[in-house]
Amino acid sequence: MTSKKSTLILEDGSTFEGYAFGAARGVSGEIVFNTAMTGYPESLTDPSYSGQILVITYPLVGNYGVPPKTIDEKLGLPRFFESDRIHIKALVVSDYSFNHSHWNAVQSLDEWLKEYDIPAIYGIDTRAVTKIIREHGVMLSKVVPEGCEAPAEFHDQNKENLVAQVSPKEVTTYGDGPHKVVLVDCGSKNNIIRCLVSRGATVTRVPWDYDFTALDYDGVMLSNGPGDPQMCRATVENIKKAIAIGKPIYGICLGHQLLSIAAGATTYKLKYGHRSHNQPALMSGTPKAVITSQNHGFAVDTAALPDEWEPYFTNLNDGTNEGIRHKSKPFFSVQFHPEATGGPDDTEFLFDKFIENIENAKNK
Repeated sequence: MTSKKSTLILEDGSTFEGYAFGAARGVSGEIVFNTAMTGYPESLTDPSYSGQILVITYPLVGNYGVPPKTIDEKLGLPRFFESDRIHIKALVVSDYSFNHSHWNAVQSLDEWLKEYDIPAIYGIDTRAVTKIIREHGVMLSKVVPEGCEAPAEFHDQNKENLVAQVSPKEVTTYGDGPHKVVLVDCGSKNNIIRCLVSRGATVTRVPWDYDFTALDYDGVMLSNGPGDPQMCRATVENIKKAIAIGKPIYGICLGHQLLSIAAGATTYKLKYGHRSHNQPALMSGTPKAVITSQNHGFAVDTAALPDEWEPYFTNLNDGTNEGIRHKSKPFFSVQFHPEATGGPDDTEFLFDKFIENIENAKNK
């Protein structure tokens, strides 16, 4: 199949020529890479990718198509996606499969991208692009299909409050279990809700800046989300109130960073982030290593953590922090994604730990 040409332009001046699929429009955003082998329906609908141009390093993309927008009758959530839309700015791949084959596919990746007005480019040496990002760090970029106007400037979405853009505006409740959990939605993946409800939680999903501390709840879940955690000052202030109240708290990814800031730690931007399904993390004080799914560009510096807190997990690739926990109270968080989708579910036991903390607190 013949496609129009398209160009990937990096902020450092590097240019890559390829071919267009998806929507025909020029865009700009921060370029990042993910080394996972599968899971593009989940990744593209992960709000943590908001504003980013995603490079998938696995060489063949699109071969299993896109699943249907089936809604789970019990939860009212899409069964096969992590939100209700695509969040990436653009997609960059090496080889795009125009022919897809999968029992659950209802459309091609090309059709799905066009539906949400997302441009994509294939025929790119994604290994070369990834090597540039690893050497120089994440940078801004543009994808410009032939015949489309190029954005005038490189757009840096990290200067915006991306969480405010992807967080819901209304309060919504899921499930009818005995444990009342507040989910502070900073860009939550749907499987966090599924994991909580399946463990007996009634989940009250609230906006990122909602003062949930006035609600009747048993535990607080702090979700993943996009961008710089320092933008979420309102969330941090509410978490500080929740820490003072003392009920169980569990944070994932951005939620980990926000709990850490509320506890007294600082955050910083990683050179090129962690985005894959195979990041090894060591549980502190044990020989136990877990394989984790990750998607984040910022990390926690635990040097300023007060003495009552301690690191929970450490990344075995680069030594960065992968979690914190309170030494005596039921508060913990992790940088990786225990809810997976996509990726391994090796650390889903942390949801069990959170529910156990809730049960213990209720029985006191």
